[in-house]
Amino acid sequence: MRPDYGYFEETHLGKSQDARLFKRLFAFVRPYRRMLAGSIGLVLLITALDLALPYATKIAIDRYIVPAAPAASAQRTSPPSSETRYLRVDTADPAIKKIVYKYNRLFSVKGPTARIAYADLAQIEKRDLMQLRKSDIRGLGIVAAIFLTLVILNFIFNFIQKMIMEVAGHRIMHDLRMVLFNHIQGLSMAFFTRNPVGRLVTRATNDVQNMHELFTSAISMIFKDLFLLGGIAVVMLVLNWKLALASFAVLPMVLAASLNFSRRARNIFRDLRVKIAEINTRFAETIGGIRVIQLFSQEMNNYRRFQRLNHENYLAGMRQIHVLAVFMPLIELLGVVTAALVIFYGGSRVLAGSLSLGALVAFISYIRMFFRPMRDLAEKYNILQNAMASAERIFLILDTTDTLPLPAAGNTPVLRRIEEIRFDNVSFGYTGNEDVLKNISFRIRSGETVGVVGPTGAGKTSLINLIVRFYDPRCGQVLLNGQRLADFEPSAFRTRMALVMQESFLFSGTIRENIFATEQRFTERQEHEILEASNCKSFIDLLPRGLDTILTEGGASISSGERQLIAIARALARRPQLILFDEATSYVDSRTEQRIQQALEKLMQNRTALIIAHRLSTVRHADRILVINRGRIIESGTHAELMDQKGFYFRLHQWQTGKQLSFDD
Repeated sequence: MRPDYGYFEETHLGKSQDARLFKRLFAFVRPYRRMLAGSIGLVLLITALDLALPYATKIAIDRYIVPAAPAASAQRTSPPSSETRYLRVDTADPAIKKIVYKYNRLFSVKGPTARIAYADLAQIEKRDLMQLRKSDIRGLGIVAAIFLTLVILNFIFNFIQKMIMEVAGHRIMHDLRMVLFNHIQGLSMAFFTRNPVGRLVTRATNDVQNMHELFTSAISMIFKDLFLLGGIAVVMLVLNWKLALASFAVLPMVLAASLNFSRRARNIFRDLRVKIAEINTRFAETIGGIRVIQLFSQEMNNYRRFQRLNHENYLAGMRQIHVLAVFMPLIELLGVVTAALVIFYGGSRVLAGSLSLGALVAFISYIRMFFRPMRDLAEKYNILQNAMASAERIFLILDTTDTLPLPAAGNTPVLRRIEEIRFDNVSFGYTGNEDVLKNISFRIRSGETVGVVGPTGAGKTSLINLIVRFYDPRCGQVLLNGQRLADFEPSAFRTRMALVMQESFLFSGTIRENIFATEQRFTERQEHEILEASNCKSFIDLLPRGLDTILTEGGASISSGERQLIAIARALARRPQLILFDEATSYVDSRTEQRIQQALEKLMQNRTALIIAHRLSTVRHADRILVINRGRIIESGTHAELMDQKGFYFRLHQWQTGKQLSFDD
């Protein structure tokens, strides 16, 4: 059975809606529309230069190399003889007059002009021939200079146009990536629970990068190819409309091939985007769980799963190559067939005298140029399909409204201090099928320390998730200073809270960046005090670079106890009003637990605190202890009061101290 990687978008992607996607992408292009307009203007100039190059060749051939013969008369039915084509020279030039006198039998003189048949030029010495044709050579030099100038201008304009589009394209991708990143940061915890990290990374990296060519080359080059196609068609029709129409005979086949290609390419690129995301997800899970994989000797099984994904990606890539391998050579073949048609039909027109040799050469050049933009358009369409497949997925995330509702701007209450947190008959569940918390009611007053204990799965961590508003309750209310928590801007109360989790997460970077990554600046003395209070200083001083020691992702290069102490230091640096601890001493030894307990006591001084603990020793001195079981508060009181009740807390205490009482006793 094929594993489900949670790719929710596969059920949403139906018939392509490129117009809608283009409209949405244009919102990112709009700030750079002037750059795009300038690029299109340069494309028009480049297209004009491209069209001028073959025409310059025609002029060189027809005017200076092999001047066109006089137009054949309407009555002529046979090809004109070569004697009907003459080279005319001016005998006023003494050097020319001398050559005419030298070869007088080949020339016919009429007034100041002498002429010689092109067929007889072979009988003249090379030096004399160069003198006779010096005006043609001068004309060829001018045409060559013009040709070179056109090439240089083409290079300059292409360079400027490319630079403009590269700058604009990278800025567009930068903006798109920032919008996507910001949107993902604002999504609810429920979204991240459902969607694997690898897929989200793919959206922000591969899929955004996938549109690089669309923004940097495809947009402007599509205009160039369309302008070039239209320009070539016009020039060909002007040169010889019959030959042009004959050349266009293959266009229906080109159109049919293009439509077939476009229909098949879109689905292939969609599959490729999915497979790449699945590979990234599997790879991220492998790296994150490498210890478990190696511990349980699952390398081969994991390898086979990855091999299956990689093979599916390979097959999707082969389908893409198959489509391109058929389409691109087909366009090449049609171009060759058209060129052969032009040579045959155009050559016969040259022999008949109704078409000049230069026009035929230019026609062949234009035909070769005509199919180049067709191939380019196919490649750009290839890029476009790939980009649209990525755009679909990017906008599916941007369209995700899986966020907690925010209060209306201007109507949020001002929060100066957290005076009270109150749960009023709160019920909550992560799915619609089962509530984790059921009718929970309690309050935490300013300066009070409240402990929460209970068996695993009782719903203790869910209390913290609701206090920091990672989730909203299904029913009931969480109140802050008597007002609904949802009425406040999340940043208003989160900046006044600090959370030390069961497994503290540290970011890759220095220890200093992990502890003091706040807008507030700290003096060296303040840093020292925070490290002393959190019991971090002793082990940080032993590190090679102290606070500037670089941690790997998640802080894997230090022990779990040291990570917890750094997390406590990070909480101290925020100077919070409310401290939340979630099983902060679960995974450490007794000695490290003692150090953490000392740091926690310093952190909780003159602050409100909610402590979730498995070990009752952690909450023994709390002002009040809540006992939760199966989502309900079943007991509440101080340690002494709960022990006197001889209830669930008492049995839990006896079990932890080794007396092994049953919870059903």
